[in-house]
Order: sequence, then structure tokens, then C-alpha cells
Amino acid sequence: MNRQPYTAPPKWWEPRLSRRWVRWSRGWRAWRLRQQQRIVEIRAEGWEHVQGPLSQGKGVLIAPNHSVHYDSAALYIAADRVDLPLYFMTAWQVFGMSSRFDQWAMQHLGCFSIDRESVDRQAFKQAVRILQNEPYPLVIFPEGDIYHTSDHVTPFREGAAAIALMAAKRGERPVAAVPCGIKFHYVDDPTPQLVELAGELEQRVLLRAAPDQPLPQRVHRIAEAVLALKELDFLGHTRTGRLRERIPFLTQAVLRDIEQRHGIAWKGDESLARVPERTKALRQKIIEEMQRRAAEEAATNGQPKRSFRKREKPPALTRLSRDGAQELGWRERLHLDMEDIFFVMQLYSYPGDYLTNNPNVERLAETLDKFEEDILQMDLPRVRGARRVTIRFGEPIEMRTERGQRTGADELTQIMQKAVQAVVDSLAVEAK
Repeated sequence: MNRQPYTAPPKWWEPRLSRRWVRWSRGWRAWRLRQQQRIVEIRAEGWEHVQGPLSQGKGVLIAPNHSVHYDSAALYIAADRVDLPLYFMTAWQVFGMSSRFDQWAMQHLGCFSIDRESVDRQAFKQAVRILQNEPYPLVIFPEGDIYHTSDHVTPFREGAAAIALMAAKRGERPVAAVPCGIKFHYVDDPTPQLVELAGELEQRVLLRAAPDQPLPQRVHRIAEAVLALKELDFLGHTRTGRLRERIPFLTQAVLRDIEQRHGIAWKGDESLARVPERTKALRQKIIEEMQRRAAEEAATNGQPKRSFRKREKPPALTRLSRDGAQELGWRERLHLDMEDIFFVMQLYSYPGDYLTNNPNVERLAETLDKFEEDILQMDLPRVRGARRVTIRFGEPIEMRTERGQRTGADELTQIMQKAVQAVVDSLAVEAK
């Protein structure tokens, strides 16, 4: 996973969708994706499930899986072919870390920012207005983050469902949610590059190279080594057992430690599906503390508060700093807590049985992509060969808001997640 600045956003970026810019930029966007990611083919199926509700005057929410960094770009290029502009709800960090031109381009393609670490009423209202009034679909990735598991849909957050229900309840037109599966396939065999990367990772974590072992075994061995190091780091000892048992145990241990430190008593479900909610609550608490302390410091010193800086990175701290916590300033201590929360989300992104069930080359590549980001700390995984993309839309899910037929956001979230997983499963079966 990519590290991002988790602070209060410096501003809100509104959508300024321009059909003229959408059309003028088509060739440039397709060329960019082809050059940077070697995407040689994009196929889209089931557009009738999107265009049908639109032709009936309905608001349309497209809910895709979110497995790679450039799936939104591929989806927009597919929409270009049917001359359909799109709106995108986008994390504010994407805007904040982009150039002014890219910010301008994203806004004119229909993107607008959301602060996922707070209750962003401005973004919520904007999304509702689009579903109530605009003639083009709104795209929201309900998984929230990018997890590099194209065959496995990570539990959805409730925001997308809440937006669709609110738009249907208060608007004058019906709203439909369209499940969408996006699947990337290698045209070239990436195995030689994956084997080379496995050797690089083994060297990084101080393992002996094992070129005689099958690649799935080497990947599992690297994961075991890194997890053991983090267990020693957080627990003071290593544990035995399968990865799918040890990952949830370490996740809960780290979360409870941070929650206790910040006076948060989580009383709800402690399953892995609730991890994003718990980390969001912690980040909100820490951001509030950062703002309060920065304001106090500025008032004392007579200096303006520090604001978000595009290229600023958190200090390089390790958990050993906890032993000397009294020597750290408040900013360093809170940054250290943010790093621990980020580690929790890294753990969350690894289903312990993803390779055990089906260690095909696509899943191996996805797992090693994550290792590049998490172990080698690369911003983006390296490109290992030409790829094609298949995008498939499923049957629309109508919002039911009539008396006696109301569906809550939690129930609709589960319905949407199952529908997207079904589309993803159909793509996975055809890829075999």
C-alpha cells in the first residue's frame, strides 16, 4: 500500500466536468496508460446495464472493485468508447499530491475530492446531487483503498450505499447501483521478472536465495519472514501457525494497543471486516489531536499553524522509539501512531489464503506488487509485461425506499459487495 499524508485536507476540489475536455483528452489518456502501464487492450461488457437506467432517467452509481492504481483510468477509457463522461469520488490525497495541471485535468474529467478520515459532508452532498440531477454516472470504489487482490473483493465501506439511498430517498428520480468487475490479465508471461523480484526481496529481508524452490513457496517464505519480524517488533516474540491465523492476531493486538493509548474503547464487532472503521476512528482522533496541539503551539510561539505540504513525509521512526517516548515531541509520537495504523492496513490487505487457494501467475504478481510497495517502499509496482483489461457490468440494483421496502446502508452494502464479487468471480473463471 502507498503511504499518504493523513492530515486535514488543505481544501476541497469540486467537480468541473467538461464534455469538451473529456473528448479532447481521450487520445492523451489512452496513450498515457499504454505508455506507463503497457495496457494494450481494454474490453468492456454489459454497458446496457449502465445505459438502460440512464435512458430511463435514473441516477446511476457504478461500484467497481479496486485492485490496481490505474483501474479508474481504464474504466474511463472504456466509457470514452460509448461517449459517456463519468464523475469520480477521489481521495483528497490524490489531488493534494498532484501537480496543478493534473488537479485541473481531474476536475474537468468529473473528479471531486473526499476526506475519507472524517465525515465529509461536502463530498457526501456533492455525490448525492450528482445521483439526483446529473445525466452521467457517479463512480465510487466502495473498498476505499487499493489491495492488489483482483479475485477477492475486500469488505465494502458503507459510504457508497448511504449516498445511493439518500439520493433515492430525497430525489425526484430513481437511483440504481451497477456492480462492476475489473480484471487485468498478462499478455506476456511475467514469471522471469517475478523470479528476479523474489530474489531481490529475499536479499532485502536477509533470507538466503532459494532459486531451486517453486515461486509460490518463495513468496510464502518471504511473507513468513516479514511477519515474524513484525511480530517480534510489536509482540516481543514470534508466533507459530498459519499466516491466515497469525495476521488477524497481530492486527487485533496492534489496534487494541493504539486504541488504549488514545482512550478509544471499541465495543463493536472485532472481525477483520471492521478494521477500516477502527483505523478511521483512530485517524480522526489523532488528526484532531494534531490540529489542537498545532494551534496551541502556534498561539504560544506566535507563528502560523503548519499546513499540508505536498512532498512532506513523516519522520523516519521505528517502534523502538516507544521506549524513549518521553524524549519525543508530540508531533513525532502522533506520527508514530499513524505509522502503526498504516501497518494495520497493510496487514489487512493480505488475505492469508489468497495464494494457498489458487497460486496462479496473476495472484503471484499481485502479491509481489504489494511486496514492492510494502517491503521495497516503491510508490508503484514495476511494469512486468503487456496487459489487457476486461471490465464487466452486472445487473443494476434498484434502491428501495418505499415504506415497507426500505433497505439500510449496511444491508445494501452487503448486497453490493456480493454482486461485485459475483462479477469478479465470473471474470476469474473465464481467465483460467
